Amino acid sequence: MAYEIVTVASGVMDPLIGKLNALMGEEYGKFTGVRKQASFLEKELSAMKAVLHKLELVDELDPTAKDWVDHVRDMSYDMENCIDDFMHQFRADDAKAGFIEKITQFIKKFRQRLRIADRMEELKTLALEANDRRERYKIDDWKPASSSVVVDPRLRAIYQEADTLVGIDGPREEVVTQLMDTQKKLKVVSVVGFGGLGKTTLAKQVYDKIDSQFDCKAFFSVSQRPDMSELLNNLQYKLGMNNPVSSRARKVDDIIKEIRNYLKEKRYLIVVDDVWDESAWYIIKCVFPEEGNGSRVIVTTRVEVVAGAACQNDREGIYKLEPLSEENSRMLLLNRVFGSEHGCPPQLEQVMTEILKKCHGLPLAIITIGSLLASQERSRKGWESIRDSLGAHSATNPSLEEMKSILNLSYMHLPAYLRACFLYLGMYVEDYVISRDDLVRQWIAEGLVGNLHGQDLEAVGRNYFNELINRSMIQLCETSYGEVFSCKVHDLMLDLIVSKCDRNNFLSVAYSYEGMARLHGCKYKVRRLSLSSMAGGGATYDPTITVNLSQIRSFTLFGKSMPPLVLFKYLRVLRIDQGSVGEDEGTLDLTAISQLFELRYLYVRGPDFVQLPAELQGLVYLETLHIDSELKSIPSDIVHLSRLSYLYIEYCNHGVLPEWIGNMKSLNSLRMPVGMRNGQRELNGMNGIIGLGELTNLRDLTIILWSLEKPELDALVCSIGKLCNLKHLQFNGPGTEIHSQMGSLSNPFQHIEELKVLVLNFRRVPTWMGGLHCLRILSLRVEETSTDEVRLLGELPSLVKLIFIPSHIPKERAILGTGLFPVLEYFHFWPKEDAMAYLGFEMGAMPNLRTLSLNSGEWGGSVPIGMEHLLCLQKIRPYRDLNHDATMVSAFRDALSLHPNHPSVE
Repeated sequence: MAYEIVTVASGVMDPLIGKLNALMGEEYGKFTGVRKQASFLEKELSAMKAVLHKLELVDELDPTAKDWVDHVRDMSYDMENCIDDFMHQFRADDAKAGFIEKITQFIKKFRQRLRIADRMEELKTLALEANDRRERYKIDDWKPASSSVVVDPRLRAIYQEADTLVGIDGPREEVVTQLMDTQKKLKVVSVVGFGGLGKTTLAKQVYDKIDSQFDCKAFFSVSQRPDMSELLNNLQYKLGMNNPVSSRARKVDDIIKEIRNYLKEKRYLIVVDDVWDESAWYIIKCVFPEEGNGSRVIVTTRVEVVAGAACQNDREGIYKLEPLSEENSRMLLLNRVFGSEHGCPPQLEQVMTEILKKCHGLPLAIITIGSLLASQERSRKGWESIRDSLGAHSATNPSLEEMKSILNLSYMHLPAYLRACFLYLGMYVEDYVISRDDLVRQWIAEGLVGNLHGQDLEAVGRNYFNELINRSMIQLCETSYGEVFSCKVHDLMLDLIVSKCDRNNFLSVAYSYEGMARLHGCKYKVRRLSLSSMAGGGATYDPTITVNLSQIRSFTLFGKSMPPLVLFKYLRVLRIDQGSVGEDEGTLDLTAISQLFELRYLYVRGPDFVQLPAELQGLVYLETLHIDSELKSIPSDIVHLSRLSYLYIEYCNHGVLPEWIGNMKSLNSLRMPVGMRNGQRELNGMNGIIGLGELTNLRDLTIILWSLEKPELDALVCSIGKLCNLKHLQFNGPGTEIHSQMGSLSNPFQHIEELKVLVLNFRRVPTWMGGLHCLRILSLRVEETSTDEVRLLGELPSLVKLIFIPSHIPKERAILGTGLFPVLEYFHFWPKEDAMAYLGFEMGAMPNLRTLSLNSGEWGGSVPIGMEHLLCLQKIRPYRDLNHDATMVSAFRDALSLHPNHPSVE
């Protein structure tokens, strides 16, 4: 079935029309009255939908037209809810067997249907009134002010931080000079400037340049409403603190003491990014011990008072970031649009200069406009249209309104099908790292991803995500070899999103239950709601505060206080992220979730335990179940959820890998634990392990592997070997090396792209790995290897990242020759013997290698020969027994002193 492109307006209209068409089908043939009403509404709404699509392209609608659009959207939501009620009741009737039971329920059901019929009659009247208003106020005559952008269909995640390439050298060296003087006591340097100037980029450049001179380092963001417990836990993680005390049941003071003790007697470098007020800084600075060993802290902020407080009002410690010069602004724009600073056609020179004047040297504005220009036809008329759309603001001083007008222009040039997905980012709080795949699953659950020609919805959603990256509407975070896995939203862009959402009644944001209650005084009902109760110590649900949540379709909670599920009725997306707050969370009770019959997506992170109902019953639409906490038990009827495609369970008290797992044929992605944990045996383990082999639709499998007996492990290997469509296979575990029989499989995983199996210990490199022509990422541990097996891996045509840990290597040197590892960019080689004496490189080997990480259990003083042939090498990381060795580092620097690419040695 082909779906039309989904927009902000049609995001509700399209599924509604689809359901009306369903009501006209044979399945509902006995409900003649309902079918007639559905047929009438379908015709009326289809006519309105065409007008909505046209008005979608208008930024500032006339108040009359805007009110009509808002009314139609709100009416459409109510219509869909009504139809959902009817369809749910129809399913409930159909599910009940037995003549007596049906008779006893007949009167109740009949009355319910009468109420639904009456409600549909009311909605029919509303539809007639809406179309009447449309004709009376001549809504169809409104013309869009601009047309949508024609997007290059070749969606590529090519976004690069272009501002790091232009105009950064001078500021970076100045800040480095300020930091790296001979002062032994702790020194803080503040970088202050307007939003969009590139403070974070500058701090990251300085950090990357000097971090190798420090014992430990971290880069973390604060934002406007920080939860200090969560923030400091994040700092612990960034510092790499080994097995920090559990984040549960701790106060901020306790976490500060832990970090201070960890940093004591260490020389540290820490970037504290995006600090908004002095009170936050005064808490954060308590973690920094003064040891007199040359530690350094960088603070970025928009607020000069905060910058002064961080530096104890030492003006020499404040670096005021200025806008880019005219020359650097031009270079940045040209690189973003044409890929070269000399690529601008002469007929566009003048209009480009005029556009640059309106960007005021702000990198964010230049990159955003450059991304827009890059997606346009290179015509003078088109560029002049963009220039004129920016307005006649002052060309002397940047302002927030000027920046907003630039960002708004980029929004208005988004294709209509991207707008709803872009606005949905308003569900997230500032500085949140947003997982691409998790975001895409929410888009799908909300019906925001269109499906033309039977395409896979997740693939379409990832393309949408890539387009937003390419257009610089979102900022990439985690990347891996050309693919972007997570993003952030710049706070100025988030402000734009929230204002657009408010104007379009697309979603609402609240920071307390009082704020939620105020939202329900708005003219139109709130349909999507994000509640962030983490800041300021959190918020507690107060039953005396009246909040109407029955109409909410998407609800996201950042914090601990979850409102009762019985308040919801039409919820499709439920996302609960409690982070790692300071008090003991206990159990999150979600047993009432079985009443949310429209639920498509459930995500939980943070509490100690999650309790689901014994049966999920009517959740027939559930597609995603992601529990990143300990699940007390798995509902017994989960196997009957025919639409469930993504199942993520981090831990479970019992019933792990249930015996009926093999019946869940709809699963595409599965993450579950297998084996013994804390001395407890898994229930029905063998049946579940054997059943795993029946899930031939799986594309992505992650096994959290606890201790298994040999028969169970052999059965697990056999089952996984049957999963012929796997693209991603990963084994996680507590760190124990489990001997594997996976090497004995016969030509498995022909479509595999990522294989991470370090917790398994192979005897040798399996011969079948030579046939994995799609494999891009491999993490492998073997007892011993040979030079021929290294060459076997080197002949894999798609391999870009290799982590290879052999316990034993041959004594003779392996010289890697021309043609081996043709696309490899990252090579991590850690044998117990002397890796440095083993490896050698001929001209033409590893022609694309960027990073070489080597560890030697033993070291005889040599370095790999032929490193000068690795022409793309940028970074090398030598270790001795997993520790840095100054003598080894010095030997590598000497060996690479004449390397044409001057790689760094870390």
